[in-house]
Amino acid sequence: MNIAEILSIVIKFAGALAIFLFAMKEMSEGLQKAAGSRMRAILGKITGNPLSGILTGLVVTAVIQSSSATTVMVVSFVNAGLLSLGGAIAVIMGANIGTTATAWIITLLGLGEGSGMFSLPMFLATVSLFFLFTKREALKPVAQTVIGLALLLVGMDLLQQAMPDLEQYPELLEGIASLSGYGFWSIMLFVLIGTLLTCLVQSSSAMMAITLLMCYNGLLGTDMAIALVMGQNIGTTITANIAAAVANTAAKRAARAHLVFNVVGVLVTLALYRPMLNLIMHVFPNDVPMAITLFHTLFNVGNTLLLVWFIPQIMWLVERMVPESKGADQEDDSEEYHLSYISRGPVSTAELNLQSAKSEIQLFSKKVLHMYSLLPELRKAGSEKDFETVMQRIEKYEKLTDRMDMELTRFLTAVGGGNLSPHGSERVSTMLRIIDNLESIGDSILQIALVRKNKREDAVHFSDHLNANLSQMNALVENALKVMDGNLVDYDHIDIDGAYEAERNINACRDQLRHEHLESLKSGVYGYAVGNAYSSLYALYEKLGDYVINVSESIDSSRKHVDL
Repeated sequence: MNIAEILSIVIKFAGALAIFLFAMKEMSEGLQKAAGSRMRAILGKITGNPLSGILTGLVVTAVIQSSSATTVMVVSFVNAGLLSLGGAIAVIMGANIGTTATAWIITLLGLGEGSGMFSLPMFLATVSLFFLFTKREALKPVAQTVIGLALLLVGMDLLQQAMPDLEQYPELLEGIASLSGYGFWSIMLFVLIGTLLTCLVQSSSAMMAITLLMCYNGLLGTDMAIALVMGQNIGTTITANIAAAVANTAAKRAARAHLVFNVVGVLVTLALYRPMLNLIMHVFPNDVPMAITLFHTLFNVGNTLLLVWFIPQIMWLVERMVPESKGADQEDDSEEYHLSYISRGPVSTAELNLQSAKSEIQLFSKKVLHMYSLLPELRKAGSEKDFETVMQRIEKYEKLTDRMDMELTRFLTAVGGGNLSPHGSERVSTMLRIIDNLESIGDSILQIALVRKNKREDAVHFSDHLNANLSQMNALVENALKVMDGNLVDYDHIDIDGAYEAERNINACRDQLRHEHLESLKSGVYGYAVGNAYSSLYALYEKLGDYVINVSESIDSSRKHVDL
């Protein structure tokens, strides 16, 4: 085999693999669009019962055809405090079982000379759906899913064609056979190869497809294929660990639990390697791809049935692998910022990843509330040093809100530019409006602080009555901010009446203060400098309140049109 022949095989194989990965992405995204909001709701209601967690992980992964999407979403839920570590471990166990559905689809439909026979009719049927029912939005995700499945079969057919013919290249078979001749060390070598290739491709489904094709074409025997599959189960855990790299301690532990579960499963399987090999070869003596698919299922089901009884021990282990970092997870008063819930890794989970953005927005709101709580400290500051310290903190928070706005806008714009469902697009638009108003709240808080600073520098002093009026306005805005913060927790159940009541109270107080202010100016109660600073402050508080109600209105208006 010369260099030109090797290059030709690599190019054909890479092209076929690209089509396969694109097909997996399309199929997964179509399913997520059809079931995304329901999947989020199901995962958000998981109880502490391990069985419910396993079944949830199994169903969700089987439906959306992506264990990576499920595990990354689980990490996000743990990070946001919506899912316990024990519940997350149970869901991950179920997700490992759910991912075996892809292997069965490939084995039953994607292997053999007729593997592409279903592709054309499926593709034509889907195109018909688009042209005949363009106004029925609910059918579009279904059409995308079917197109993804059709392309997946095309990709499998192309991968099969890209596989080298052993009669033309006998040295290739000899090379693989030489790697298989070291007994137990050959098994460990193929486990390592499976792990590294899955980390590289970032898709255990793609690696499973390649493994099945190699078996079908006689390149791999059952024993070495099993070792590759075990390695793939370890390699796939890299996805959740990438997602948790910038997350909090609880999320890191959930990701490590995924790794521990699969590594322990591999170790147990290695101990029972020969009995398991004999069993599957007895069931499918002449069909290696079916034998490997059966092993893949037995591996994940067996590990779950075994390790579900040891969830407390897995929790104990991961808690020591990722010790509690003192103060690391206390984000409320931190004046530094990095994305806490959104993965910077190469993982894209389409609709389901919007949960991460929602959690990030909740953190944004908490930062704004803490920034607002610093305003009273400006008035109470006795010395110039104390005042300047508080002022610097407010300015630092304002820069932080600018960065949060920029990072979230960039992320949501990228998500919105993708292939989202109408519901998903509406959620993105709502979130963009929310973060724009949160950033404006931060600007308003800084403006209030700057008026306080100018007042202090100009030696302008308010009477006790004016201070009391501003304290009343401060308290009303604070209440509005708390209502807004609560509404960001669950978009389906917001207190819009409470938000409007808080806004009316702020406006009424502003009107009262403005009336008194005009009367005081006419009566000469205080001079221009005092009046200018005073009116600027209550006007800024009222303007801040406008941005606050905009947040709740954004949620409420979109809630009336789609299920958030």
